[in-house]
Amino acid sequence: MRHLHRIFAASLAVLFAGAGGCEETPSADAVTVPSGREVRFLDVISNVPGAEGATARFRFVVPGLAEGDSEADAADMQALCDTYALPRIDAMQPPPQQIIISLAGKETPFGEAAPEVVQFFEAYSVQDGACVWEVF
Repeated sequence: MRHLHRIFAASLAVLFAGAGGCEETPSADAVTVPSGREVRFLDVISNVPGAEGATARFRFVVPGLAEGDSEADAADMQALCDTYALPRIDAMQPPPQQIIISLAGKETPFGEAAPEVVQFFEAYSVQDGACVWEVF
């Protein structure tokens, strides 16, 4: 019986991983950014369409994130789109038309308001294999 549970669980994992609309599990791996600050991948949400259609939302946690360093934030988010998000969208179905990069001072549930947490969001279109910043 235990063997059947493992097969069922493995089948579900394969099914959801290939669906393109599931969330990636959190990773404790740090991600390198130009500012040098600590950035950790939280998850990617691809099952909620955005204004441009299929959208991949890559969420990152930056402990101690504060307002006031917009140049570093913008450079870090562009780098996260170019080097982290863009290489990971090839297998997504439907292919994302837009990538949204978000930074948050701590983990927050997707779609829930958290006014006490500093958060930044940037949107990028995918053009000719590159992330192109879009004005929100």
